[in-house]
Amino acid sequence: MAVVLRYVNKRGIVLERFIGIVHVRDTCASSLKEAITSLLGEHNLSLSRIRGQGYDGASNMNGPFNGLKSLILRENPTAYYIHCFAHQLQLALVYVARRNDEADWFFVLVNKITNVMKGSAKRRELIREKQTIQIIEGLSHGDLQTGSGSNQELGFRRPCETRWGSHYSCILNLIANFSCIADVLGIVGKDSTKQEQKAEANRLKKFMEDFDFVLMMHLMKNVLGITNELSLALQKKDQDIENAMSLVMVAK
Repeated sequence: MAVVLRYVNKRGIVLERFIGIVHVRDTCASSLKEAITSLLGEHNLSLSRIRGQGYDGASNMNGPFNGLKSLILRENPTAYYIHCFAHQLQLALVYVARRNDEADWFFVLVNKITNVMKGSAKRRELIREKQTIQIIEGLSHGDLQTGSGSNQELGFRRPCETRWGSHYSCILNLIANFSCIADVLGIVGKDSTKQEQKAEANRLKKFMEDFDFVLMMHLMKNVLGITNELSLALQKKDQDIENAMSLVMVAK
C-alpha cells in the first residue's frame, strides 16, 4: 500500500509527500488501518492529527460501517473522508456506458481487438511494420509533419474500468492505426494455423469495418475527449472544490 501525506507547512504552503510503501497481509480495512498507524508512528505522527482521508471507492476503503475511513473516523471524528473527484467521474462514465447497449458492445469489441493485437510478438511486429509504412507514406505525401515527439510508435493498452482515460487513449490509437489493425486482422484471419483464431480475427475485422462501429468510435472519441479534459483538470494539485464544480457544469 502506497501512503502519501498532504499537509500545510509553516509558511501556509500546501505540500504533498510520498512517505512509503507498506506491506499488508491482506486488504481488509483493519489490516490497512494497522499498517497506516504503524507507518505514521515511525515518523512520530498520530491518527489524531489527520484532518482528511482520500481513497478509491472500494467497499473496504469507504464502507460506511467497516471501511478504512469509518475505522479512522471512529478514532478521529475530524478526519473527513473525500472520494477522489476524478475517480468518481470515471465510475459515473463506466456506469452510463454500461447502461447503453451500443456503447457497451463497442467497448467489448475494442477490448477484444486490443487482446488480439497484443496476443503475440509476431502481431505486434506486424503492427510496427504497418505503422512505419504508413508514416513514410504520410510524410512523402505531406499529410504528416516532422518534429520533436511527432510520429512516435503507438502502443495498445487494454481499457480499464477504473481508469476511463485509458478508454480514450485506446480509441485514439484505434483511429490512428485503423487501417493497420484491419490489415493485421486480415493476415491473422488468413494465415493463422488455429481455426478459432482465424474465425475470431475475421469476425472482428468485419465488425471494425461496419458503419455502426466506425460511427461509435468517432462519437466516443468526441465525448471522452471532453470528459478526459475534465478528469485531468480534477487531478491538478492546485484544484479547489468551487472551481472543480464549475468545470463539471461546463462538461455536462
